[in-house]
Amino acid sequence: MSLTIDQLKNIAEQIDQIIGLIRQREAANSEVLKEVCEEYKHSARNLIHYSAFRSFDARQMQKGLKQMGLTRLANAEGNILGSLLNLKAIINSLIQDEVQTVEDDYLQIGAGNRLLEEHAGRLFGINGKERRVRIMVTQPSEAAHDYGMVLGMVKNGMDCARINCAHDNPKTWEAIAKNVRKAADECSTTVKIAMDLAGPKIRTGDIGSGPKVKKIRPVRNAFGEVVSPAKTLLVWDEERNMEPNTIPVPKEWLQKLEVGDFLKVKDTRGKSRNLRVEKVTNDEVLLYCSKTVYLQTGAYLKPIRSDLSKGLIGDLPPVDQAIVLRTGDLLIVTADKSQGTLPIFDKEGKLIEPGRVPCLPPSIVTSVKQGEPILFDDGKIEGVIGEVNKDFFEVKIIKAKENGSKLKAEKGINFPTLDLGITGLTSKDREDLKYVAKYADIINYSYVNSEEDVDMLLHEIQKLKIRDDIGLVLKIETNEAYKNLVSILLRAMKIPHVGVMIARGDLALEVGWNNMGMVQEGILSFCSAAHVPVIWATQVLESLAKNGVPSRSEITDTTSSIKAECVMLNKGPYIHEAIVLLDEILSNMENLRDKKEVMLPKIEWS
Repeated sequence: MSLTIDQLKNIAEQIDQIIGLIRQREAANSEVLKEVCEEYKHSARNLIHYSAFRSFDARQMQKGLKQMGLTRLANAEGNILGSLLNLKAIINSLIQDEVQTVEDDYLQIGAGNRLLEEHAGRLFGINGKERRVRIMVTQPSEAAHDYGMVLGMVKNGMDCARINCAHDNPKTWEAIAKNVRKAADECSTTVKIAMDLAGPKIRTGDIGSGPKVKKIRPVRNAFGEVVSPAKTLLVWDEERNMEPNTIPVPKEWLQKLEVGDFLKVKDTRGKSRNLRVEKVTNDEVLLYCSKTVYLQTGAYLKPIRSDLSKGLIGDLPPVDQAIVLRTGDLLIVTADKSQGTLPIFDKEGKLIEPGRVPCLPPSIVTSVKQGEPILFDDGKIEGVIGEVNKDFFEVKIIKAKENGSKLKAEKGINFPTLDLGITGLTSKDREDLKYVAKYADIINYSYVNSEEDVDMLLHEIQKLKIRDDIGLVLKIETNEAYKNLVSILLRAMKIPHVGVMIARGDLALEVGWNNMGMVQEGILSFCSAAHVPVIWATQVLESLAKNGVPSRSEITDTTSSIKAECVMLNKGPYIHEAIVLLDEILSNMENLRDKKEVMLPKIEWS
């Protein structure tokens, strides 16, 4: 069904209104545009144009355009003014109105995509791969010592290595960065290093430490049969004791071990276990055991070989304690950051004293409100704030696992309905920036909420003399950041290397699960208008990386990540398999989609 002349004239009038508002908004932001760097001049103007366009409800107009087989402007965010002017000219010709020539410095159709590709190349580097979408991988602590692991990541398709400054220390960060650079050189490719500033995230504090024990267990099949032995590494460097399955022992003793040696140990349960030396290097010894063994600080490993003395197990990290919470339980969140306490029960299991957990930073305790929701550990535990005092507040747990959910130290706390004013750089971030400047190509800026936050970081990197050289990725993880996205982007465009990370974990908690899809699409659209590359992050192929088998839903989610310019994987024991699968999915999907646009290749029916 075609439209009438009057309907076409109505659409033309709407387009004129939108173009008029675009010009007003650009004039109103003239001073802002003057501060944008040369690389983003066109992009900043287009972002302002698109923001004006999105202040209209264009759905009825889009339906009319669809009936005529004309563009609905659904994928025109990269060059919105040029698309509107072209559309107006077509409609004027249909109603036999005079087509006016517009002299304006606007982006032509397709120019936006070219600018986005250029900006992505500057931020992530040109890697020579046919795949458009890059792969970012979070580096585990072991990457500081296990060069083979890092090399495998690069060979399998990693384009960017992420180091999270919320964990480990500068020595570990440096070692990881060196391994990444070395592996990239060996593979003759480019791998950028991105380092996350921890930011002012609200977290649970110390809940106390358990015993210094490590559990090493074999892999068993459904029948309980051992299919892979328990594996542990003896190391002499005690700084490696935080790595999974590593046991520190004296260096002189370790270097006397030989392949085939057997070591006897009595574990924490008094059970005797035999461990066999499978592999020996100067820095570590690989042991196999066919049964589960609990090893603790101060225990002895006794060689069967008579000419070798026993080896003392060094300092192991204490086991994390946890408060087990069930629906209906009471939890005390306190400003006392010294240490929390576990709940106390009587002989019948009745709660006598609720568990207490510190809140970091402590100032949050006096800022909360009774009756407001509170979330712990990425929303795994939900509660409602009860009585609020100057030193603590109470929480009634309304959602947890049937058998109880464990709340540990350093887990996130979210207040989805409260603006607590937590923003900007922390003192730790400022100190960490000195190391980021040495090792990183990209800064991932956590909990940026406003243009003032951007200014704060730009000031710091100016002092470090890296402002025009380092990339800046803005992590959008709060409702406030989403609301201020346009102004945040415009302020960041003062420097030439800018990106955005959709930090979907915290963001989903902040905006609500029911709104997350809409918010995610909004961020993608506005970043596309700004020609700013986007990183699709949080829980991508998480089941595969952690457990070795992907879920069906995360495969579907991964195929949707083609809308971004980079996809982030988190660490896990099966990370190599996750990288390989992600590389295959992205490569296959790029034959079917170009960002949001569906491509139609010839289908070969077999």
